[in-house]
Amino acid sequence: MADSLRRLVSQGSCRLLQDKLESWYQDYHINSCDQNLNQCCEIIEINSMIQGQLFTILNQTAREGGHYAGVETIKSRLLPWLGTCFSSAASGRPFETNLSLIQDSVEKERQLREFASTKNYELQELEKELNSTRLQLSHVQQDLKASQAKEESALRNLGRLNDYEQQIQILKDEIAILGAQKSVLQSRLARSRSPSPTRTQSRSPSPLPLRSCSPGRARLTNASRHAHLVARFNEIYTQERLDAQTLLRTYVDDPEMVQRIIYVAAVESFHAAKMAFRQFKLRVRKTVSLSYSGPESLEDIVLDYIVRHEDLYDVQTTVNEVIRAMNINPKISFPPEVDFIIISSLIRELCRVAFSMQTLIPPVDIAFGADGELFNEPKYRRSYDSDFTAPLVAYHVWPALLENDTIIVKGEAVTKRGALWSSRSRSRSRSMSPVLSRRASPSRTLLSRSRSPSPLRSGSPRL
Repeated sequence: MADSLRRLVSQGSCRLLQDKLESWYQDYHINSCDQNLNQCCEIIEINSMIQGQLFTILNQTAREGGHYAGVETIKSRLLPWLGTCFSSAASGRPFETNLSLIQDSVEKERQLREFASTKNYELQELEKELNSTRLQLSHVQQDLKASQAKEESALRNLGRLNDYEQQIQILKDEIAILGAQKSVLQSRLARSRSPSPTRTQSRSPSPLPLRSCSPGRARLTNASRHAHLVARFNEIYTQERLDAQTLLRTYVDDPEMVQRIIYVAAVESFHAAKMAFRQFKLRVRKTVSLSYSGPESLEDIVLDYIVRHEDLYDVQTTVNEVIRAMNINPKISFPPEVDFIIISSLIRELCRVAFSMQTLIPPVDIAFGADGELFNEPKYRRSYDSDFTAPLVAYHVWPALLENDTIIVKGEAVTKRGALWSSRSRSRSRSMSPVLSRRASPSRTLLSRSRSPSPLRSGSPRL
């Protein structure tokens, strides 16, 4: 700014302007009109040049003062002067209007400055929030990585736990076999230390008939176990079944399909548990028979051992078999993204109850049921959404309990008009009817009198 001012002073433009004005004043009356106009234009040009330099100096001076320095001076002196110039140049426009416009512009400038400062403050606040959000996001990402690491570690530990459980199950089986052998050896040792039958016969009755006639643990606890298992079966119907039904309705919209799935799960659970019981019983009988000799019934010894060691039953393997059987059952369907494992708790409890029911004397099983069969009042009760005048069963909700061909617990079925007999033929094509199975295999009639299930029960579970 000082350089521009120095150049303006050194040029002497103001002195030249003063000289021109004095010369024009002296010659004004002797000059012609054109000469006076030329001199006036020349003076105006010199004046405009000086004003241009002065405005340049004004601009530089205001710039050196910063954004807000000299604002009041410009408002109070420059802007009114400019307004006066404009008002004098404009024809018919009052000075007050121009002044109000200037005041409006000044007010708008003030509002703009306030708005700019407010926006700058808001922008700073947004930047602070953005930085805080970024920091929180980084923390969440770190927590997510830590959670993923923990999950991977938990999965590895779960895999190891499964391996350990398998090894423990193998060891339990070996311990069970060794325990059976130990009990047989102890019974032999006790008999070898007892007095001979000839001497005891003269003193008291022979102990052999007493030992042969004394019932085992399974027979002594049969009534209490029977009552407990039947009560547990009813409890599963009222609690676990409803829980599984509520869970299935989140994936399946059809209520009928939900009830069919639960019924098939119950039937398949009893079937798989009976197969597991037979295999377990065969293993125990094979182990005990190798070293067995005594007056006790081998069947009672095997049954007592199973009752005492029901914890050796591998229920998880049976649950997996039930789920595999349900996956290939044509009467039920499920979304492909969901598996029947979501009702594994219901299946597990049914398998445990079904396995324990095979240790009863006589064993308890579920009754055979087929879609389209004639409704049997002693066997089933109608569901609330049934047609109470329909004579045929549309589908089953819960199986009935059967003992020696006698219903001890009613099942539940849905009866509707128009239940097709073709469904009954389809269900019987997948499992042999009780009458045909009884006639086709005479050995099943003999087995029905022993510990194995009756033909009605052996053919019922497969739908």
